[in-house]
Amino acid sequence: MEVAGIFRDHRHLLGPLHKEAAKVVRDIIDCRTRKLGGHVKQCSDCGEEEIAYNSCRNRHCPKCQFLARAEWVEARIEELLPVQYFHVVFTLPHELNALILQNKKAIYGLLFAASAQTLKEVTEKRIQGEVGFISVLHTWDQKLLHHPHVHMIVPGGGLKVDAEGKDQWASSRQGFLAPVAILSKVFRGKFLSGLDALHGQLTFAGSIENLKDLRRFKKLLQRVARKSWVVYAKPPFAGPEQVIKYLGNYTHRVAISNYRILKVQDGHVTFRYRDSANANQHRVMTVSVQEFMRRFLLHVIPKRFVRIRHYGLLGNRNRKLKIERLKNLLLPSPPESKTENILHKEKPDWKQRLKELGGVDVTVCPKCKVGRMVEVRVIESFYDRRRRTKPKWWDTS
Repeated sequence: MEVAGIFRDHRHLLGPLHKEAAKVVRDIIDCRTRKLGGHVKQCSDCGEEEIAYNSCRNRHCPKCQFLARAEWVEARIEELLPVQYFHVVFTLPHELNALILQNKKAIYGLLFAASAQTLKEVTEKRIQGEVGFISVLHTWDQKLLHHPHVHMIVPGGGLKVDAEGKDQWASSRQGFLAPVAILSKVFRGKFLSGLDALHGQLTFAGSIENLKDLRRFKKLLQRVARKSWVVYAKPPFAGPEQVIKYLGNYTHRVAISNYRILKVQDGHVTFRYRDSANANQHRVMTVSVQEFMRRFLLHVIPKRFVRIRHYGLLGNRNRKLKIERLKNLLLPSPPESKTENILHKEKPDWKQRLKELGGVDVTVCPKCKVGRMVEVRVIESFYDRRRRTKPKWWDTS
């Protein structure tokens, strides 16, 4: 039971799709099939042959991204500081969903900006130091419905410089980062102010076409302003490594993995989900195939949109040097710097990384378990063959 099979057999039910969603569907259907090409491997000992088709590498594909996810988690764990960490979540109210779906790039970007500014402003005021954190965008809930929110992993403290110009670590209170009520109010104000400023740049069509009128748009903002916005901020129960691994499960995955799909029958899909309203009990839901595909495509992220962002002390610029500086400050005997080694170390190929991170050795023969699988032939992809045989505009023969 796979997402690819559902789209392959029922794509005709969707009708026309916008360009980005159409590419996602095409890539998922083609992933690890003859259409993307591949190579034939043969065992050096027993002669067993195996065909390995190429992956689509689309970030929305449930069968791809394992290595990217594992490497991201490994890198973040290496960067962990010896301090308490907090798991913070900023969530947008569902009344804005229709508007968000028509303006994903602008409003998801605003969600990142407003949540980051809120966290920096509130926490830095309390600890009097520069903070850092990682933000990850999620757009779904367990039922595949649209539920945009940002998860953050936040070290409990910040860096400040004393009167003599020396670095000091300003720690937050044990088990407490910032009042969620204040985070919620500041976030709501910043987001709605930013959304108001975006009005002239937004798209309004279909059910929200009336929001083109500025007065109606202002009324929507006033309505959601009267609500309490959900902000979650607690220390991770099992430690920072577990939060990073949890986030890693979503940074390079889509809304649903293939293993959650239980049955596809009579035009309906049955899948398992976790019910957060009832102590996270596992439940089963059945929806039509068309509704399943519609929900899945709600979570297509705009092309080149960055869904994992680093801020402050953990910002991308000179991050390794900043982290070494913090470890030198916080650890009695800091570990040997890896910066120089990383610069000169040859990066292992995907086969080595798959063996290290997933315990799978694709070079060993699956039949005899002795010989090595050697590539003997390349299978050309449909798209490469079409490009190669397509007549060029200058070819008049």
